[in-house]
Amino acid sequence: MERQMIYHTRSLSQRIIQSSTRPIRSHSIASTCSAASQRSCTSLRPSSSRSLHTTAPVLMQSRPPKSRERGPKSEEDTQTDFNALDVLRNTAAPATSIDATTPDGFALNNQMRVSGCGLLLVGGEAFRWWPWVREGRKEGTTGEGAGEDSITGRLKNKKGQWEVNEGGWGILELVWPKPDILIIGTGPSVLPLAPAVRTYLNGLGIRLEVQDTRNAAAQFNLLATERGVGQVAAALIPTGWREGRGIVAGD
Repeated sequence: MERQMIYHTRSLSQRIIQSSTRPIRSHSIASTCSAASQRSCTSLRPSSSRSLHTTAPVLMQSRPPKSRERGPKSEEDTQTDFNALDVLRNTAAPATSIDATTPDGFALNNQMRVSGCGLLLVGGEAFRWWPWVREGRKEGTTGEGAGEDSITGRLKNKKGQWEVNEGGWGILELVWPKPDILIIGTGPSVLPLAPAVRTYLNGLGIRLEVQDTRNAAAQFNLLATERGVGQVAAALIPTGWREGRGIVAGD
């Protein structure tokens, strides 16, 4: 009796497995569906599912900090003070570095004061410079409405460009080796350089940097200390220069 039950159970399970693995033919499904119930039969067809995020985008963003405090100040002795960091602290400033610019001249680091003229700094030497004096005109000539000690002239051409004739750069033709860069201070404000001046100085193998006199003096001090006075030169006009009036100590 038990053997018969086991035999019938095995045969029944084999039939169930065969019926479940048998492929369903499409024409058999279509035959069971009428034209009116085709929409209900589409549930038998495989369909692709699509997942969507339901989390709100605002919740996924990081919130800004409520305070900019970074915690208590460190008490360690090894903490670096970046405000006091100076990479050129142990480098001596050149003797021709500029301590101050005044309306009528300059004060140098070697306690020398130059007034009533411009300044040329080449090869560690300081030269008085009057680039506004043209040929056929004596140095120190006064103009109409100017004081007895003033030297008048013009540094702008008809196009409003800063221009100095080739004779004003004679020291740069004689010096050797020539500086790598020349910093030009055009006076109280920066002016465009005339193409003729740029072409002439570039022909001597010198690069140019044009700024107002205060910024030009600061840049000369930095570059001369870093690279040396042999590679950096400066040509500066006093900050009190007024076109057509000359050097004015104060307005």
